[in-house]
Amino acid sequence: MTVLAVAEHRRGELREVSLELLTVARQLADDIEGEVHAAVVGGPVEAYAERLNREGVDTVHTIAEGEEFNHDVYTQAVAQLTEAVDPAVLVMPNSVNGLDYAPAVAGRLDRPLVTDVVDLSYDDELTATRELYGSKVETTIDVHADRAAVTVRPAEWPAAEGTGDATVEAFEVDIDDAAVRSTVTGFEEVGGGDVDITDADVLVSVGRGIGEEENLDIVYDLAEALGATVSASRPLIDNGWLPKDRQVGQSGKVVTPDVYIAIGISGAVQHVAGMKGSDTIVAINDDPNAPIFDIADYGIVDDLFEVVPALTEQFE
Repeated sequence: MTVLAVAEHRRGELREVSLELLTVARQLADDIEGEVHAAVVGGPVEAYAERLNREGVDTVHTIAEGEEFNHDVYTQAVAQLTEAVDPAVLVMPNSVNGLDYAPAVAGRLDRPLVTDVVDLSYDDELTATRELYGSKVETTIDVHADRAAVTVRPAEWPAAEGTGDATVEAFEVDIDDAAVRSTVTGFEEVGGGDVDITDADVLVSVGRGIGEEENLDIVYDLAEALGATVSASRPLIDNGWLPKDRQVGQSGKVVTPDVYIAIGISGAVQHVAGMKGSDTIVAINDDPNAPIFDIADYGIVDDLFEVVPALTEQFE
C-alpha cells in the first residue's frame, strides 16, 4: 500500500507545505507499512523533484503539464496518477489551490474527502482530526473506506528533512483539452503586498494592546533593530493600520518563523491558529492571564511601552 502526496508550487517556487505533506505521508505510510509517493504537476518538474527527494520518500512522479496551477489540468492529472498508483490515502494541501481541485478529484474517484486536517493516523482505517468553532473544539473522524483523500492544514507538521534516494518517474497523462475551460493569465498580489510574511525568519507581530496607530513606531523600531518583518492581528488590519497581507491568523496567513514576537496580542484562538507553528514564541503583554502565554516559550508580563523600547535599545 502507498500514500500519495501532491506538492504545490507557485511562480517557480515549491511551497513549504509540500515538504510538510511528505512528513504526513511518511507517518501514514509507517502506520500501514507502505511506501511514500510524491507528485508534482507542471513547472520545472525536475527541479521540484530534486527538492521533494527527501528522507522517507520512495518515488517522485513528475507530470510536465503547464507552468502554473490550472483546475482542469490538475483534476485530470491527479486523478489519473491516483488511479495508477492506487494509494490508500491521497494527501493534498489545504490551500487555495488544494481546495480548488481536491473535491473534484475525490468526486471523480469516488473517494471520501476530509478537509483541513490537523492530525492523522491509520489503524485498519483512516482517522482524521479537525478543529471546529475557531479551533476551540477538536473532532475525530473515522473514515470507513479502504481508500480516502485528505487536505492537510499548513504548518501543522514539520517539513521533511534530509536527502533521500527516491526514484523519479515521469508520468504521462492524457489531458482532454476540451475539458480545460480555464487558464492563468497572470498574478495579482492582494492589497499590493510589499512583503510575504510567510517567508520571514523573524516576525514582530502587534495587536490591539498597542492602543493607537501612532504607537506603531516603537514596533517598527524593534523590527528594524532585529532585521524582522512586522505583522499584526486582525483588529489592526480591520482598523486599516496595516495592509491585509500582514495579517496573521485563521482569516489571515499561517506563519512559521524561527522567532515570533507577539506584542500586545491576547492570543485568541483565531490568531493562534496562524502562528502556533513558530519555532520560538515570545509574548509581551501586561495581562498575566492572557491566553498567548499558554503557548509562548518566553513571556514578559509588563507594559509593552516600556519593554519594547528597552528591547530595541539592547538589540541596537
